[in-house]
Amino acid sequence: MWTAAGSLAAWLWLLLCQGLFWRTDIRLPRRTDPDRWPSVCVVVPARDEAPVLPASLPSLLTQDYPGLAEIFLIDDGSSDGTGELARELARRHGGLPLTVASPGEPPAGWTGKLWAVRHGIGLARARDPEYLLLTDADIAHAPDSLRELVAAARTGGFDAVSQMARLRVESLWERLVVPAFVYFFAQLYPFRRIGKKGARTAAAAGGCVLLRAEAAERARIPDAIRHAVIDDVALARAVKRGGGHIWLGLAEKVDSVRPYPRLRDLWRMVSRSAYAQLRHNPVLLAGTVAGLTLVYLVPPVTLVAGLLGGDTATAVGGGLAWLVMTGTYVPMVRYYRQPLWLAPLLPFTAFLYLLMTVDSAVQHYRGRGAAWKGRTYTRPDAVPDEG
Repeated sequence: MWTAAGSLAAWLWLLLCQGLFWRTDIRLPRRTDPDRWPSVCVVVPARDEAPVLPASLPSLLTQDYPGLAEIFLIDDGSSDGTGELARELARRHGGLPLTVASPGEPPAGWTGKLWAVRHGIGLARARDPEYLLLTDADIAHAPDSLRELVAAARTGGFDAVSQMARLRVESLWERLVVPAFVYFFAQLYPFRRIGKKGARTAAAAGGCVLLRAEAAERARIPDAIRHAVIDDVALARAVKRGGGHIWLGLAEKVDSVRPYPRLRDLWRMVSRSAYAQLRHNPVLLAGTVAGLTLVYLVPPVTLVAGLLGGDTATAVGGGLAWLVMTGTYVPMVRYYRQPLWLAPLLPFTAFLYLLMTVDSAVQHYRGRGAAWKGRTYTRPDAVPDEG
């Protein structure tokens, strides 16, 4: 009974005191077109992205942007012809100018993506842009996406405007796991708090970040975060530390085209960085497992135990906690246009995430943690400091 009551208390606190994380109405803020459209350079790090590039790159090439804009696709050692495919797509679709370049292998202390971003920003600075759009190679943009991002940044005075791309939800496992991924992210980093000046909460979504070039230079992006596996959150923190004003919300016109049809694909996506999120700390891991158990697994277990054992108080406590949990998940399920019967299954999905987190720690201690596309990254405190 007391365990069920503790879970219910936790859910009431999350419902009322965690920045209304469960609401999905945080979209691009009110914006007006500027008198003069600033110049923008788009930086796209890409490693073995040939399967998704035909669905994403044309959406950038054909952006309806009134100002000067140019794209820099940085081919990070691809073995599948990503760079040549990008050039072919540019010849076929026309539109914004495209430069394809390669930075070579990253030195010690750098992740491959951030090394590619550094090279792209270096090339972009020769054009002296006012803004940089950092976007992943699997992200497709609506034709007016860049225009609306810039208008929102100028109107709100933001140094960084980031949108959480709508991930693909077509397979059964995508429907079970993907909406929960965004839900858990918003629970950790409530969007409403991120946009408030003076608030400590900072996060971004790496697939789509419009960054003022001056703020990037002031925050030493990406050099200051060169070893970050979770680079989007690290970027947002660096910009905020430099006095920048940031905004993060859900996207309406930015979509990920990368498929995760099997549980194994989603498992790899989550487990590669889950333990890094916990700073590779076993104490934080134990606390996370205990927290996930209390908040997500206790409600259905105590409801069933109470019903089977004739303990009304335990059943009511567990049932109410499960009801609140389900209610907070419904808006995210609706945002992803999924059937509402998925919402009560959140405890099952949370259990999967618990296992993924534990597996992330196991892989780390086996020397295979934070592995992505043929590269494995060490802990930040295990790499040399380049000063």
